[in-house]
Amino acid sequence: MTELSPRAIRLGREACGALDQSQRLEWLVTNGIGGYASGTVAGVRTRRYHALLVAALDPPGERVVLAAEVHEALDCGDGPTPLHASRWRDGSVSPRGFEHIEAFWLEGGVPVWRFCVGHVCLEKRVTMARGRNATVVAYRLVRASAPVHLAVKVLAVHRDFHGNTRAGASPMSVEDTGDGIVVAPRAGGRPLYIRSPSMVVAPTHVWYEGFLFDRERERGLDPLDDALHVATATVDLRPGADAGLVLAAESGDFDPEEVFAEVRRHEADVVARYHARQGVRADPIGARLALAADQFLVRRGHGGDEAWSIIAGYHWFGEWGRDTMIALPGLALVTGRSDVARHVLQTYAGFVDGGMLPNRLPDGGSPPEYNTVDATLWYLEAIRAYTVTTGDLGVARTLWPVLEGIIAAHERGTRYGIRMDPRDGLLRSGQTGVQLTWMDAKLGDWVVTPREGKCVEVNALWYNGLAAMADLAVRLGHDAATWTERVERTRSGMQRFWSEHRGYLIDVLDGPSGNDECLRPNQILAVALAFSAFGDREQRAAVDACARALLTSHGLRSLAPDQEGYRPHYEGDVASRDGAYHQGTVWAWLLGPFALAHFRVYHEMDTARALLDPLLDHLHSHGLGSIAEIFDGAPPHWPRGCIAQAWSVGEILRAWTQLHDDAGR
Repeated sequence: MTELSPRAIRLGREACGALDQSQRLEWLVTNGIGGYASGTVAGVRTRRYHALLVAALDPPGERVVLAAEVHEALDCGDGPTPLHASRWRDGSVSPRGFEHIEAFWLEGGVPVWRFCVGHVCLEKRVTMARGRNATVVAYRLVRASAPVHLAVKVLAVHRDFHGNTRAGASPMSVEDTGDGIVVAPRAGGRPLYIRSPSMVVAPTHVWYEGFLFDRERERGLDPLDDALHVATATVDLRPGADAGLVLAAESGDFDPEEVFAEVRRHEADVVARYHARQGVRADPIGARLALAADQFLVRRGHGGDEAWSIIAGYHWFGEWGRDTMIALPGLALVTGRSDVARHVLQTYAGFVDGGMLPNRLPDGGSPPEYNTVDATLWYLEAIRAYTVTTGDLGVARTLWPVLEGIIAAHERGTRYGIRMDPRDGLLRSGQTGVQLTWMDAKLGDWVVTPREGKCVEVNALWYNGLAAMADLAVRLGHDAATWTERVERTRSGMQRFWSEHRGYLIDVLDGPSGNDECLRPNQILAVALAFSAFGDREQRAAVDACARALLTSHGLRSLAPDQEGYRPHYEGDVASRDGAYHQGTVWAWLLGPFALAHFRVYHEMDTARALLDPLLDHLHSHGLGSIAEIFDGAPPHWPRGCIAQAWSVGEILRAWTQLHDDAGR
C-alpha cells in the first residue's frame, strides 16, 4: 500500500463469520454506464438488487438482472466444501460458506474474499469491465500442499432489477456454443454469455426455487425469488494459479486479467486526479471517498465521452436532477473531474423546459418529469461552483441565455405554482397533490410533507442563484445593475424567515394555513450556501437550533423529536417508510452543509472536522467504502435506504476537502 492509497477497508474472521453482521455488510462494483454487481460479505443475497451482473442495456438505465450468483465448492481431496451461502423460504441458511471466510477487504474498489478450509486458502475477486456490461469473477489458490478442484455453479435470471423471478413464468434456453454458454429468455431479451479462458464450462438447466431476500421482507416487499442453474465451471488449481469466469450481456472475448488491470488503472487515475486537485501528497480518506464518488459518474446512452450523467444512488435510483446538481461539486469538481462536470451541466441544459430542470429522467424513453422547485436552483449553484473552481467562464458564457431564461420563468411563473412574489422577491411554490421540494415522499395521493408556500431552503437557493448571476454578469462583462437590484429585493424578503420568538428560521412562509414554524434542517442551507442573506446573529442561531435538536452522528434529522409527526424509525412497509422519510429520518448529505455552516459561524476548524468523523467510520460498516442515504432518527441510528447515495458521498467529500488544508492533512 502506497501513501496515496485509499483508506483500507478490511474485515477479519470475527466479522465475516458472524452471519448477523456479515449479511448486513454490502459491497458494490460498477461499470461506469449504470450497471453494477453487488452482494453481502457473507454471500447471502438479501435484496432483489443483489446480483453478479445487473446490466444497463440503455445506459445508464433499463437495468436487468442477468447473473444472480455463483455457488462455489472447493474439493481438497476429501469431498466438496461449499463456499457460498443462501437463505431459503423457511428462513434457514444452507450451506454456510461464510464460516470459511478468513478475511474480506476492498482492493481499491474490488471486493476480495479469502476462504480458508484447513490449510488451503482460496481468494475470490469480483469486478466489472469499464464501460461494458460484463462481470469477471476470479479465483486464486493462495496456499495448498497439492492441487485442489474448484467447481462453480452459475445461477441466472432475466428480469427488471426491481422485480422478482418465478421459475414457471421465466423460461430460459441454455445453449453450448463451443466457446461458452448462452442463456436466452424465451420471451425475448438480452442473452447472458458465460465464458472462461481457464475453466471447463458445461451447460445445465436446473431451477432453484425459494431464495428468501431478508431485506425485502423487512421493507414489506415480495421477498421470494427463483434462479436457474445454467452452467458449471470447473478447474484444477495448483498453488499460485488463477482462474477466471466472465458473465456478460454481450458477445465477445474478455480477458479476465486485462479487465482487472484496466480497473486498477482507472482507479489509480481517479485517486491521482483527486490528489492533484487537492495539491497534497496523501489523503487516504479523501481517496477512499473519491473512489466512492466515481461509482456515481456514468456515461449516458451509447454516445461518446461527452455524454455524462450521475446515478443518484445504488441500488435502485436512476438519474435525478436535484440529486445530480447537489452531488456534482463533490463528485466531480473536488475530485479533479471538471471535464465530467462540464458535460453534465451541458447535458442538463438540453432538458431545461419552462425554465425548469427535470426532477427525474425515466428509463425507456419516457419524457422527463419536472415536478421539482429546487433542482433548477441547485443547477445555478452547480454552475457557480464549476466557474469558481475551474476559472472556466466558457460554460457560463455559453449557457447564459439558458440561465437568464430560468430566472425570467421563475419571475413570471412556471409549472406547479412556482412564481416569484413581487412584493418580497421570494419564490412561492406548491400545488395540491404534488411534491416539489427535496422532502418529496408521496404515496398515492398522499403528499407527506407538501410544504406549499415559500420554503426556506428554496428561497436560500433562489437568493444564492440571483447573487451568483450578479457575480457572473460582472465576470462576463454584462450589466450587473438589474441583478444587484434583484439580489437586494430578495435579501430584504428573506428576513421574513427569521423568528425572534423561535430563535431560528421558519421552514415555510405564507402557506395555505399560514406559516409552518416546525423545526427542520432546511434552514441550514441559508447559512451554508456561498451567498447568505442573513447576518452573523441569525446564522449562528440557525446553526445552534439544528445542533440542539437535529444533529446526530450521521447527519441531520428531517424533523425535531419534539415536533408533531416525528417518526424515530424508518422501517416497515412502503407506507410506513414513506411516512417517516422526512419526518425525523436522518439524512447524511445534510452533515456536509452543517459542518461548513458551523465553521462559517464559529471558525473552529477542529470542531467542524470532527463532525464528519462518524460518517467516515461508517465507510467500514454498511455499504463498504460508501455512505448510505439515510439513518434512523433514534439511536443507534441504523443505516437505511440506499447503501450508496450520490449526494451523501458528494457533500461529505466536499466538506472534508474544504475543512482540511495542506497543514491539516
